[in-house]
Amino acid sequence: MRYFFFCLLFFATSAFAQIANDNTLTAQVDGKEFMTQPRRIKIGNFWWITANSIKPDKSLRIWLGSFNGQDALEPGTYVVVDAKDPYKKEYRKKYEDLGKYKGIAAIRYIEETREPRMEYHVGDSGNNDETIVVTTGTDGTLEATFSSKLVGTYWKEKASATVFGGVGRLVNKLEDKAITKTTGYDSDIDPEGNGYKKQSKTDEVVVTNGKVKLKIK
Repeated sequence: MRYFFFCLLFFATSAFAQIANDNTLTAQVDGKEFMTQPRRIKIGNFWWITANSIKPDKSLRIWLGSFNGQDALEPGTYVVVDAKDPYKKEYRKKYEDLGKYKGIAAIRYIEETREPRMEYHVGDSGNNDETIVVTTGTDGTLEATFSSKLVGTYWKEKASATVFGGVGRLVNKLEDKAITKTTGYDSDIDPEGNGYKKQSKTDEVVVTNGKVKLKIK
């Protein structure tokens, strides 16, 4: 059985070659340095700037949008809103009417707290009048600075998912971890809607001194 797992991991790491880039993201997350190469990928209907690292698996995501619900990459100041409901009418109108924001932004942080992807600590931005400042260079590079206090929640794999998923679920998680390691891309790290249950414990995830440099052209 152990040999079987190693074969699957070898296949996953061989199938996805290391994808390097010159993008950078640095931040302090709860006082610890987070530094990696971000990418821009589509999650659902929107394009997110995502930064992923391993040991443990971590993902920091940033979305920038206009007030009419479109993705945005224009320079300016974006107000950070509730990542769970970024287009809630009340505060969208409030911030748009102020006339000083280019659009809205959402931040989500995910960290594996028990391997292999058994438990997670997740942070989502709220409506705290925080901002992300975006500038763009003539070479097509986007730069952004940000800090945010995220609403922290804890997630644990459901017993039913562990039991009924069996070896297949475990193998899938190991393959996902291998893909993230070799490519830098997030592979099913988000626990929500993926066989995990949110726990009653809550806290705060503090992100400070965030800086992103991303080639978008």
